[in-house]
Amino acid sequence: MPNPLSLISLKNPWHLLATGFGSGLSPVVPGTMGTLAAIPLYLLLVQLPLSWYVIVVIAACLVGVKICQVTSTDMGVHDHGSIVWDEFVGFWITMLVVPVFQLSATDWKWLITGFILFRFFDMLKPWPIGWLDKRVHGGVGIMLDDIVAGAMAGIALYLVGKYAGWM
Repeated sequence: MPNPLSLISLKNPWHLLATGFGSGLSPVVPGTMGTLAAIPLYLLLVQLPLSWYVIVVIAACLVGVKICQVTSTDMGVHDHGSIVWDEFVGFWITMLVVPVFQLSATDWKWLITGFILFRFFDMLKPWPIGWLDKRVHGGVGIMLDDIVAGAMAGIALYLVGKYAGWM
């Protein structure tokens, strides 16, 4: 069987998006690299009105199912580490705290804390994230565990901000 990475072409728009514009092809911590690559897009996204931010994230979730499914099928591997579109969306969900509470998008403590919390939930996969990761397959499964990780990290980010006196 060929190396799944050899089946990726960044000329294919599905692969380009699934790999986070190539960030997921990093040989070291591709999920973390994908989350880092999501930051510049988040900084653009957070400039939108809240309703548009939510619409874009919902669209990214829905289209992400197809993006991840096509790429996973093409690679012949379920949820290969190079597929990081789900990290993009999960991080944007975490950072929804900023526009919801009208916080400063340029206040780096929110961005850094959100990044750390999302990576924590995405990597450790506490219940129900790990349960979903093992039981839901295909594009939906690839996306769903990161959507839930993003929601849990968003709640944690809100609580950190509230109890740290940042709000």
